[in-house]
Amino acid sequence: MAKRRILFAGLFHETHTFIDEITVSDDFTVHRGEDILHRRGDGSTTDGFLEVAEAHGWEVVPICEYVALPSGTVNHAVFEAFWGEIETGLRHALASGGLDGIWLGLHGAMVTTTCEDPEGEMLARLRSTPGAEHLPVFGVFDLHATFTTKMAQHANCLVAYRENPHADARESAIRSAHLLARALNEKTLPRMLARNAPIMWPPPGTGTADRPMRDLETLARQIEAENPDIWVANVVAGYSFSDVPDAGVAFSVATTGDEAAAKHALDRLEALAVSLRDLGIPQEWDLDQALADIGSRDGGPWIIVEPADNIGGGAPGDDTAVLRGFLRHGLRNCAVAIADAAAVQSLADAKPGEKRRLSIGGKGSRLGADPLEVEAEFIRRSDGRFTLEDHHSHLAASRGIHFSMGPSAVVRVDDVIVLLTSRKTPPFDLAQFRSQGIVPEDLFAIGVKAAVAHRKAYDPIMAGSYTVSTPGPCTSAITALDYRRLRKPVFPISDRSIQ
Repeated sequence: MAKRRILFAGLFHETHTFIDEITVSDDFTVHRGEDILHRRGDGSTTDGFLEVAEAHGWEVVPICEYVALPSGTVNHAVFEAFWGEIETGLRHALASGGLDGIWLGLHGAMVTTTCEDPEGEMLARLRSTPGAEHLPVFGVFDLHATFTTKMAQHANCLVAYRENPHADARESAIRSAHLLARALNEKTLPRMLARNAPIMWPPPGTGTADRPMRDLETLARQIEAENPDIWVANVVAGYSFSDVPDAGVAFSVATTGDEAAAKHALDRLEALAVSLRDLGIPQEWDLDQALADIGSRDGGPWIIVEPADNIGGGAPGDDTAVLRGFLRHGLRNCAVAIADAAAVQSLADAKPGEKRRLSIGGKGSRLGADPLEVEAEFIRRSDGRFTLEDHHSHLAASRGIHFSMGPSAVVRVDDVIVLLTSRKTPPFDLAQFRSQGIVPEDLFAIGVKAAVAHRKAYDPIMAGSYTVSTPGPCTSAITALDYRRLRKPVFPISDRSIQ
């Protein structure tokens, strides 16, 4: 029997529409052709798909994979370039041996300068390509996607991550690829139905170890167990920093059974989310109160979590609020990482022990704290490359196990260690600090620019954690954001009386 041919493509970006930045082609890492096949073993969702393809003896037709860190609205030309490659590869594959299916590695929360739903648009274009109208279309997507009716309409089975932090991203890709194999072997295709709930939760309220997400994931697994026709039930926490109509909490199912039963499953999930909606609004410490509290304690490390500068949510990772707080409270043996390529460059000729006047951070967002002028002692520099200690971390999902922070420098300001990087780096793996000679376990306090995804790395070593409220583009005070395109009503944005 001839090998089954499966086309692969990937599009991964989480778009923050409330920041001024435009994300351009140079911000994307693009893998093409054979380069995609070389991702086997790198811990990503692509690797998960390739593992299953190898096990089933599929011939993978790799087209392209566009991946960028969370950032501002994407120049639409990037999407059209991506689609141009997909269309050319798809038509060629269909004309030269045909295809048995399509598998996609997605994030699901991209927004471009002219399109609110690029993933849905891409899926619609796939379906409108002659010869691809009835092909199985499967894939994986991020729990923080913006899931739309258009995505459901043009896909057979898209599988969401189930965990936040996303320790199961690769596992979810494997699950999705096995479901594609099931569809091919059983010669049956599920269809998708979706539901957008009238709810928006900021990222700190979407940890799956906590309520309400824990309850919703439990119900989703129960629905799958009760009804074998439902191949997957997805709980989509949504992404609160995209001002698009379908942003926020959503649910989707892929089913081969009765549509009424699938809609009933969506009803149950939505009803539970509405009943628990208040639990998704996080409670955060005042920064100075948190620092005063840890200042009276011993041990460590104490983790100061700063969601407003959440790199994994699209923030620039250069806010100085926590660094200022450490200095203001005279805390010793602390550390924070700040993305500031200009500061790194200014230290290009510095010698260990040398002291220089630096302007640190505060350049990436008008919503956060200003640059901080300090006298800093230069300690060391590096190329910023490191290998993740945790091959199943949140960061590995799209980037794989190797990451580059760009040229980096370590400096000391009073008794605070500052890791300066040229490229913002989500704090999802302790190797970020260890690779620069900083031992996290030996510190008293660490500033972490994240919301939830840092927990897998930091929870095992911490003495305690404080999530603090600071100004910034990824603020948990989402009612203060100027949503203009979001549907209404959506709790807590437009109506607290939703029942």
